[in-house]
Amino acid sequence: MGLIEKFLPIVMEREEEGQMAPVVQLGEVHFVYVKYNYLYIVVITRKNANIALLFTFIYKLIAIFVEYFKDLEEESIRDNFVITYELLDEVMDFGYPQTTDTKILQEYITQESHKLEIAPRPPMAVTNAVSWRSENIKYRKNEVFLDVIECVNLLVSSTGNVLRSEIVGSIKMRVYLSGMPELRLGVNDKVRFENTGKAKARSVELEDVKFHQCVRLSRFENDRTISFIPPDGEFELMSYRLNTHVSPTLCGLCIIPTNNVLYKVLTLHIASVILF
Repeated sequence: MGLIEKFLPIVMEREEEGQMAPVVQLGEVHFVYVKYNYLYIVVITRKNANIALLFTFIYKLIAIFVEYFKDLEEESIRDNFVITYELLDEVMDFGYPQTTDTKILQEYITQESHKLEIAPRPPMAVTNAVSWRSENIKYRKNEVFLDVIECVNLLVSSTGNVLRSEIVGSIKMRVYLSGMPELRLGVNDKVRFENTGKAKARSVELEDVKFHQCVRLSRFENDRTISFIPPDGEFELMSYRLNTHVSPTLCGLCIIPTNNVLYKVLTLHIASVILF
């Protein structure tokens, strides 16, 4: 029996006992895994490996599969097992992560790869300083689209009081530009990043900020300018979190009588008063 075949019985046993953990140890072997749509994405290591690196690689691998298959589930893996093996062969060599940028992988690993008579060589961008963007990209019309998407997370008590609230946001871009363009995105004075000094009045503090690898972090540290050479197509430029008080505009109530469950959704209008 192979090592991976021993993993599932251990997980099922620990699920029944309520002793689940993100890392499963079996002797000198560690199974690091993520459960996604009833699939277990597992990395096996015998060494004292960097666990954060392994989890980052797993989530990056999931993002690659989702980009290729749209829906990552058992059926999509079975239908695309050839592409799956090709991707695994490219993203990791001898146990070391290699190319994990979807834009570069899509240039020489495609869903129609079985129709190619000659296997294409990996693009030079794989080893370039700008590995996320290929050269000689041309568009008849240069366009850039930027979307700011924010989600509100609330924890409300049984009496309707907000116990905890936060805003989780991301900046997503669609870039259709020719050549190797350099873009700059400025941040106004009201935005303050975590651990950057004392907060000013009316400032907005961003926490857990995560940038795409294309962002020049050294320049951002100097003048707070987000400067980058973007990947081609759609990507997430940055993500952040706002730990702030949020007044809900929608309120959901759950009423449990003796014979059924009733849900009510109320729309509230909150008038905010700003004092100057």
